[in-house]
Amino acid sequence: MERLQKVIAQSGVASRRKAEELIREGHVHVNGKRVTEMGVKVNANDTIEVQGVPLYQEDYVYFLLYKPRGVISAVSDDKGRKVVTDFLPGVSERIYPVGRLDYDTSGLLLLTNDGDFANKLTHPKHEVEKTYIAKVKGVPFPQDLKPLAHGVKIDGRKTAPAKYRIISTDNVKQTAIVELIIHEGRNHQVKKMLEAVGYPVTKLKRELYGDLNLHGMKPGQYRSLSKREVKALVELSK
Repeated sequence: MERLQKVIAQSGVASRRKAEELIREGHVHVNGKRVTEMGVKVNANDTIEVQGVPLYQEDYVYFLLYKPRGVISAVSDDKGRKVVTDFLPGVSERIYPVGRLDYDTSGLLLLTNDGDFANKLTHPKHEVEKTYIAKVKGVPFPQDLKPLAHGVKIDGRKTAPAKYRIISTDNVKQTAIVELIIHEGRNHQVKKMLEAVGYPVTKLKRELYGDLNLHGMKPGQYRSLSKREVKALVELSK
């Protein structure tokens, strides 16, 4: 037996918090009866409907996508733009992205239908490192980026300390390539952090997520995660 909100979250329909909202608002039925109380437990034989749509328990799947630039980190878009699930046409499960990458940011993105797994990786208290490579305007000296190691204030709140290094510089074009490692997932965080120290980002790519990388992959390609990789990510999230 599992709590109803957990089953809904694990199905990929909604996060645990959103599932609780749907229950409270009367949008969930179990065996034909509306449920509005938290704590109801269900099993595999129960029929669950969320907003009138039957909930089916799927086997959990985990994918790594090399997200191209110009793609939305969502499963649909009301403006008709490309979304990340367009690159996994052969996947029948109802997958969704774990966190997000900006429209103009490329790189490593995870997708799954396992709500608990997604919540573990995106919850602020968990510290899974993510490595970004940014092309910035200007040629910084190492001391220029030192505030990043202590945290900088963006949107009125200080970031957690980050790791950084300058990979290369171009004095003619007045640009540089900077690596930044963070474990938070705030909106436009890498861009805002680098802009806060005076080096606006012109191009951004996520290279690593924990120990996962994009070796041998091209933009738009995806692959399944192995059981070992999934287990390693769960361990990192602890």
